[in-house]
Amino acid sequence: MLYNLHAMGACWARSVNFYAFLNASLSKDIPWLKQWHAANRLLERSTRPYSRPSFDLEIEESVVICNPFGDLLRFGTPDATKPNLLMVAPMSGHFATLLRGTVREFIRDHNVYITDWHDAGSVPLTDGRFTLDSYVDYLREFIRYFDGDVHLMAVCQPSVPALAAVALMSEDREAVPRSMVLMGGPVDTRHTPTEVNDFAEKRNLAWFRRHTIHRVPLNRRGAGRHVYPGFLQLAGFLAMNIDRHVSAHHEYFDHLVSGDGDSAIQHEAFYDEYLAVMDLDAPFYLETIQKVFLEHHLPKGILECEGRRVKPELITDTALMTIEGELDDITGPGQTRAAHKLCTGAPLHEHLTQPKVGHYGIFNGRRFREEIAPRIRAFINQASNR
Repeated sequence: MLYNLHAMGACWARSVNFYAFLNASLSKDIPWLKQWHAANRLLERSTRPYSRPSFDLEIEESVVICNPFGDLLRFGTPDATKPNLLMVAPMSGHFATLLRGTVREFIRDHNVYITDWHDAGSVPLTDGRFTLDSYVDYLREFIRYFDGDVHLMAVCQPSVPALAAVALMSEDREAVPRSMVLMGGPVDTRHTPTEVNDFAEKRNLAWFRRHTIHRVPLNRRGAGRHVYPGFLQLAGFLAMNIDRHVSAHHEYFDHLVSGDGDSAIQHEAFYDEYLAVMDLDAPFYLETIQKVFLEHHLPKGILECEGRRVKPELITDTALMTIEGELDDITGPGQTRAAHKLCTGAPLHEHLTQPKVGHYGIFNGRRFREEIAPRIRAFINQASNR
């Protein structure tokens, strides 16, 4: 019902969006209508639908593996002199383009590939369900593509399935990544619990099933699929820092009135990305809540994939680096570092707690470019030369 109401609201918003766009266009170059123009620009952006943004990196993109719920995307033409880097983007609401800055930083000296996850609300029911096991299977398929000649980077949520995939492949004596970099991931959320962790801990799985899962309406390709809708996730994202978002839009209005085009463009670029969200298939979302945030299966040694217990201690050929942000209010310090206690057989261990950065600062921004990325490059080089 809620998803249907949202769809009805979106239809109504389209007419409002059209008139706001028209008013903003007609008043654009009229000095005494600056405030009217700014108000309509703000209204137009507040009522428009936001779809998956493009990476827009001025480099060729190609899909090398295509699956219903996510592809393996390659940037540029492979160069045998550069190491392969597989970035595992989070499947937690935003699209893989959230890592645009991360990709841009590494495409100069690496062959960069990324997991490009699809909006579950656009995946037909005939393509089946997507579970935590499915996620691990997808990662194993993507890793096999490189026959061991790859370095794995998992940003935030995929730290757990990435570690599980490498552990299972190690046990099966398959070719595994040379190194694995886990960045701000919830390996063990019992360390330094954040507001996100506390929210989950105070509720049981039945609450999440009852309040967050809805059926995709008939006007979408995934009609009938049970999902955690992107618009609900976005509401949660906004609520966590509502004052900051309100202030940002006030400033955007002022920038438009004053003619500060550069600042307005920066605001629009950020929110074009931030407001583009996707649905998550219900089984995957609920399993993640249960096994990662409520019952802590991985650190307790009871995580199973397709009936097999995941054994991180069997990872003996993949170097491990973990990265955390001192000010991370989503994945608290210690949650990712916990991977080192699990992967006791890893041939090389390194950890970095980056001062003065929050969650997004781990993989984007000036400190990432100037301080974190060089440490990752050095670690990858060290792992390559073992």
